Parts: sequence; structure tokens; C-alpha cells
Amino acid sequence: MLNIHLVPCLRDNYAYLVHEPQSNAVAIVDPSDAAPIFAALKQHKLTLTHIFNTHHHWDHTGGNLDLKKETGAKITGPKLDADRIPGIDIGVAEGDTVELGRAHAQILDIPAHTKHHIAFWFGDDNAVFTGDTMFAMGCGRLFEGTPAQMWKSLNKLAALPGETRVYCGHEYTLSNGKFAVTVEPNNAGLRKRVAEVERLRADNKPTIPSTIAQERETNPFLRAASRDLRTTLGMLDASDVDVFAETRKRKDSF
Repeated sequence: MLNIHLVPCLRDNYAYLVHEPQSNAVAIVDPSDAAPIFAALKQHKLTLTHIFNTHHHWDHTGGNLDLKKETGAKITGPKLDADRIPGIDIGVAEGDTVELGRAHAQILDIPAHTKHHIAFWFGDDNAVFTGDTMFAMGCGRLFEGTPAQMWKSLNKLAALPGETRVYCGHEYTLSNGKFAVTVEPNNAGLRKRVAEVERLRADNKPTIPSTIAQERETNPFLRAASRDLRTTLGMLDASDVDVFAETRKRKDSF
């Protein structure tokens, strides 16, 4: 099994050290800043061999070049965004497989936050790295895509096995949960989860990872079929994409 270590970066980013112990291969997912990554490598006595980027934004790639210069780690990122991924060595897209020692990740194309956003899904290890497409109880803003694209991307992730752990790019869970209860107030599972998140954050503990099963139950951006959500929005007869788009619009101004 992979060993996955959360590395807090900047104000609310997470990077992830992913260690495959049999080969001692080590990847960092979405390093926004090199300094905390070097500190985490030292703490866990690991040597970096791979850098994985889900998308081009600077707060997910800012540490690429310093880490590559110091360690020689190979950088893997979205092939169709190669010109915006600093230091990229290997471009990948849906259908490709990335190896990390004896572990392997399938690449999923999940655009809309950015045009060529990808996820790394380690199916055998029940882990998916979703960058800024799916957050715990949330989703990313639509900077370079459409509601229909994001709806499709989120549902691709939601179709993964329920036990899959979701490692996302930011600690946004508490604010996401506070919004979620405003649009689906009668979701008992959601209210229970928000209470758990409030306790964790009060103790300054991370809320990540969640699981795909939790997201199906509590993430409003996956729940366009919910009558409670549709009633709140006044959209009982609207399409799922339109319900999603209105939910995202409300979150943008929450």
C-alpha cells in the first residue's frame, strides 16, 4: 500500500508525498512551494523521484523547478497543457497509466477548472488526487470551462469506487460545508459531516482525505438529483446541468 503524507503549503494548499515502499519511489503531487516539500522529505527520510501536476496553476506547480533541480525528479502533467507546466518531462492524458514503483495510476481527464486538468487515480490503493476539480463538499471554480464540462468531470470522479480516498488541493472543507447546508438543509448526512469537520478544524486538524462515498452523500455539486436541493433553488424541473450551474453560481457569491 502507498504511504501518503499531507504537506500543508501556502495558506490553505495541500501537496501530497506519495511513497511506494517496495521500490522506495516517491512522488509529490502539486507542489506549490519547494520549501515545505524539502522539509517533509527530510522528516520522513525520503528521496523524491517524481513530481505529479494535476493542472497548471502556480499554487500547484510553483515548486516544480526547484525540486527538479535539487533531486532530478521527473515531472508528469497534462499533455495538452505542457506549455504551462514548468519543467514538464512527461505529458499524459486520459487512458494513460503512470507508474510509481510498483504502484500505478490511471489518468482521468477532468476539465473545467482549467482546460486540461487531470486526476491521478491509484485504483489498487483506493486513492485519487483530484487537484482543484473536486474538493471535500465542493468543486473548483470554472475558470476555463463550462458547467456541462464540470458536471461531466465531477460525475467521472463520483463513479469511482465508494471507498476511494479523495485527496484534493485545498483545505476548503469547512466553508464548503457551510455553503452546502444552505442549499440542501434537510440532508442529515451532510449536517453530521459538517459537525465532524467543525470539530477537526477547531483542533487544527486536516479534513482530507474524504471518500467518494462521502462526496456522493454530502457534496452539493454531485447532488443535482436531490429534491431538497432543487426545491431550495426553485428548479424542480430543470436539467441536472442547469441545477449544477445554479449551485456553482451561488457558491461563487457565498
